[in-house]
Amino acid sequence: MTTLEGLVIKQQSGFFTVETAQGLFVCQLRGRLKEEAARRIRKEEDEPGDLCTIGDRVTITPDPDGTGVIERVHPRSRVLARADHAGGRSAELQGRQQVLIANADQAVFILAAAEPAPNPRALDRLIVAAEKGRIPHIHIVCNKIDLLPSLEQARAIFDLYERLGYPVLYTSAVTGQGVDALRDLLTGQVSVLAGPSGVGKTSLLNAIQPGLGLRVSEVSQATAKGRHTTVHRELFKLDGGGYVADTPGIRAIGIWDVEPGELEAYFVDIAPYVADCKFPDCTHTHEPGCAVRAAVRRGEIALQRYRSFLRLRQEIEETYEDWV
Repeated sequence: MTTLEGLVIKQQSGFFTVETAQGLFVCQLRGRLKEEAARRIRKEEDEPGDLCTIGDRVTITPDPDGTGVIERVHPRSRVLARADHAGGRSAELQGRQQVLIANADQAVFILAAAEPAPNPRALDRLIVAAEKGRIPHIHIVCNKIDLLPSLEQARAIFDLYERLGYPVLYTSAVTGQGVDALRDLLTGQVSVLAGPSGVGKTSLLNAIQPGLGLRVSEVSQATAKGRHTTVHRELFKLDGGGYVADTPGIRAIGIWDVEPGELEAYFVDIAPYVADCKFPDCTHTHEPGCAVRAAVRRGEIALQRYRSFLRLRQEIEETYEDWV
């Protein structure tokens, strides 16, 4: 039986479009894959979640009519996941994750310089999700810089992230500034994009590749309207090579599978100080001898980042207490 290796580029209602060297095939999962996953979940060998999603590498058995069966989903090296809110208050309470994309090469988080004003706390949430998912490269795009009288106003907010090792690209879909650089960044990579509504993502993607932003927007709107019945995720192919995937808005990114004491590991500016705390279970909120709080007082950890950490830790603690 002939099999092909391929990349899942679209997922919708249990059907998966797989790109192979011999073309596209619309596939379904082999029944035994679902049975094996159910068995592992029952035995608590694995967390419930998506068996297959965009970005997965798979082995399929193709049929001449352009359909096929997925025989194997290859192990994932990294994921961007969120808490799945369907059917309950939160996925942490349901014990289910939703994998938005597997094996992405990079995450690109887009915010606006103005209209809407940038929200660093929301950005920190996204960064934690990407760090947790082991996404190897994280980039930040500050769009709509044409709305500011000076680029320095935007840099006052985003230079902090540059210092933390997250490259920042300043763009304007109106003037074209930074568009070529963003196109180069995306070319040849599997990129996951995320950002709140209103940041100009559609216009920016259209500037990179005519029609791309409109296609992404149409899929995002259709998924949002039918989120309880239809899941539609897609990798969009770039003319110069590579793919981009859009993800839900920032509010929909619930941090998945992070206990309160683990959060510090995903703040790259806080993690180096943790070992110097007096108590091994330090929460970095009130304990004497806390090296993290001392670093904040010395200005070595930015106050806005520390406050983001506290806010997110509190949110996780409240959910974790309900869950356990």
